[in-house]
Amino acid sequence: MKIVICGSVNFTPKLKEVSDQLETMGHQTFLPYYSTKIINNEVDLDEYVQEKEKNGDVSLRNDAKEDLIKRYFKKIKESDAIIVVNIEKNGIENYIGGNTFLEMGFAYVLDKKLFLLNDVPILNYKDEIIAMKPIILNGNLKLISNHW
Repeated sequence: MKIVICGSVNFTPKLKEVSDQLETMGHQTFLPYYSTKIINNEVDLDEYVQEKEKNGDVSLRNDAKEDLIKRYFKKIKESDAIIVVNIEKNGIENYIGGNTFLEMGFAYVLDKKLFLLNDVPILNYKDEIIAMKPIILNGNLKLISNHW
């Protein structure tokens, strides 16, 4: 299956780990633009995070050769599912940020399978996340095969 991996670029090491595990299981995966650049040593993760915390990511998005939101929409449209890597960030357990929430919305309206690596976070938009009926894996990627 084709699976788009969604999550904060700050989670790049975990995104790569999840991608590697899914590919070992026979799935094809897609990673976020900047995560791919970080994995390929084209961008430094710490520098990326510092720039984003200091100035937001508008300039980083402008440096990309394509619209990153539209890029991931297309990837999700071409996929069978997304998996949200939601781990702790900024003291929030199972964090799902704005961009990832948007990607979840794309997957939902495109009738794609929607997996969460961990439970739904306690956020202002928790009800909307629950309404999308994500399949919660509780960290166990092997459970994905139960849903095909």
